[in-house]
Amino acid sequence: MDLSAIIAQVIGGAVGGTAGGKILKDADLGQIGNIIAGAVGGVGGGSILGSLLGAGGAAAGGVDFAALAGQLVGGGISGLVVQIVVGLVINKFFKKA
Repeated sequence: MDLSAIIAQVIGGAVGGTAGGKILKDADLGQIGNIIAGAVGGVGGGSILGSLLGAGGAAAGGVDFAALAGQLVGGGISGLVVQIVVGLVINKFFKKA
């Protein structure tokens, strides 16, 4: 996995985490919390997805835009899922009175 794939996963995860906080208000961690949870989930989920699907490196020394788009989408979806799960758990245990 190269740096461009990790950056795509972080960006996708951050966007997915932000969307997760907006979609499900019970899972909202605030803007920074949503971004952090999504970015961490994006890298973790994107790495797992890449290893399962066998995502390759750059094609002929160039940038493989299809692989980067896949990393971006995979990171976004996993970032959304992780942010929602983390947000629900944290908000359940630390419910404001």
